[in-house]
Amino acid sequence: MLVTCGKNSSPKFKQYYVQGERLYAQHCSNCHQFDGSGLGRVYPPLDTSDYMQGNFEQVICLIRYGKSGSLIVNGKEYNQPMKGISSLSDLEIAQIATYIYNTWSHETGLVEVKDVSRLLNDCQGMR
Repeated sequence: MLVTCGKNSSPKFKQYYVQGERLYAQHCSNCHQFDGSGLGRVYPPLDTSDYMQGNFEQVICLIRYGKSGSLIVNGKEYNQPMKGISSLSDLEIAQIATYIYNTWSHETGLVEVKDVSRLLNDCQGMR
């Protein structure tokens, strides 16, 4: 489901989106499902997720560094640890973020690698 209207029609956006979809399928879809619906009460949804909408910075950090402990998504508690994917480059995380933030019920636009690098630096300093 490539979003190609308005601000999201640039070649850079399309490249990030396509690469992000491939990376999401490889690294994320096993738990969060290819359609972003999550897996019952084990793994939270990414589609129609109030957590994603309100916690962009934390989502970027979760991709790289993971999370343990509970997380509330759409009023439901999830307490399955999420292992981070430290092998992903900042660019690959920007591509995944561009994909997940522009698919299903989201339309955020391009997630720039420079912004991802800054956020990852910030969350690394808080770890």
